[in-house]
Order: sequence, then C-alpha cells, then structure tokens
Amino acid sequence: MHKQIYVNLPVENVERSKVFFSALGFDFEPRFSNDRAVSLIVGENIYAMLLVKDMFQTFTAKPVANAKESTEVLVCLSCESRAEVDSLVAKALAAGGAAPRAPQDHGFMYGHAFEDLDGHIWELVYMDPNANPAAAG
Repeated sequence: MHKQIYVNLPVENVERSKVFFSALGFDFEPRFSNDRAVSLIVGENIYAMLLVKDMFQTFTAKPVANAKESTEVLVCLSCESRAEVDSLVAKALAAGGAAPRAPQDHGFMYGHAFEDLDGHIWELVYMDPNANPAAAG
C-alpha cells in the first residue's frame, strides 16, 4: 500500500473554500467531506483536509494560527510546466485569491505562489528535468 499524505488546514467556510479550489480545477473526495470538512484531492495519495476552524482546533491544544497574519506552513505543489504554474496562479487570482510575490525564475526551476481565501500560501514549482541546477548557480 502506498503512503498517503493529508495536510490539514483551518478554513472559515468549507463551501467558500470548495468553490475557490473548484475554480482552480481541483476535485474532492466525497467520502471524507461534509459541511465541516472537505477533502481536496491534490494528487495521487495526496489530500488537503480543509476543516472549519473549530473542528481543526479539536486536533490540537495549541492556538490555531491566523494564516492571514502569520505563516506556519507553506504547501508546495509540483507542476508539469511553467504554463501550469502560471495558469493555477491566474485561476486563483480570478477566484479571489492573492499572489504573495512575483514569479521566481531560476532557469532550472520556475515558481510562483497564491494565497487561498484563508491566507494559506500554496507554492507552485516547475523543475526542468533536463536542466543542470549546479550549472545555474
């Protein structure tokens, strides 16, 4: 059996988050979704559990960080191309998200990012499989 990863993120409103990520082309796993949690399918065996804040709080005794004011985690997704990176950022902006910085082009690696509606930062990166990162430095 392949390992799976579930990134848990607190959100204000599950339906609003579902609309946002649907606009980016993501699907959801209905078996693990309800009105308080939605299971975002990121890739094969990779999920983001978007949990309303009070439900998220039941998993930890620590205070839940406000992602609009501080950063606890950066979620990084690999992309198939530079065009996919740019396309996902454009879709996120059109759906109400924000771009926390300009794109970064390191030759062998291209990246950009978006903030979702709750302020979580999603890094997107394309790594050229034919490039030699040592030669770029």
